[in-house]
Amino acid sequence: MVLLFLFMITILPFEVKYAGDFKQLNIEWLQEYFTIEPYDEYQLSHPATEIINKDGYIFLAKDNERILGTVALAKETDHSYEVTKMSVTKDSQGKGVGKLLMDACIGLAKEKSWNRLELYSNTVLVPAIQMYRRYGFREISLEENSHYTRTNIKMELLLL
Repeated sequence: MVLLFLFMITILPFEVKYAGDFKQLNIEWLQEYFTIEPYDEYQLSHPATEIINKDGYIFLAKDNERILGTVALAKETDHSYEVTKMSVTKDSQGKGVGKLLMDACIGLAKEKSWNRLELYSNTVLVPAIQMYRRYGFREISLEENSHYTRTNIKMELLLL
C-alpha cells in the first residue's frame, strides 16, 4: 500500500510573528552552503526595519504546520528590487517551494509595474541557478563590491 500525503502550501506576507522563522531558515541555509556574513546577520535580525520598512517585501511558504521557505524583495530603486534571502528547508527542497516563492516575487513585480528584478547567487547552487534561468533571469556583470563575499554571479530579469 502506498500512502500519499499532499500538503497545501500557502504563500504569506511577512508578519512579525514569522521573524524567527525567517532568520532561522536563512541561517540554516547559509551554514549549510556558506558562512553567515555581517550583512546577513544584520538583515536577518532586523527584517522589519531593514527590508519591510524600506519598501521591501518578505514572503513565506507555509504548509499546515510550519514555514517551509522564505524570500525577500529589497528595494533598489522605485522600479527595481533585489530578490534576496531565499531559502527552503532541506526536506522541502526540490518540491516546488522555491518556484512558488519566485512566482510570488514575479507576480508582485508585475502587479507593481517594476522594470526589473536582480539577484546575487553562487554557481555552486546549480538547482537555484537553473530555476532562475527558467524564469528568464540572465547573467549580468557582478560589481566588485557586492553585498556578499560568497557571490560569484549576478542575474537580472527585465520586466518591461
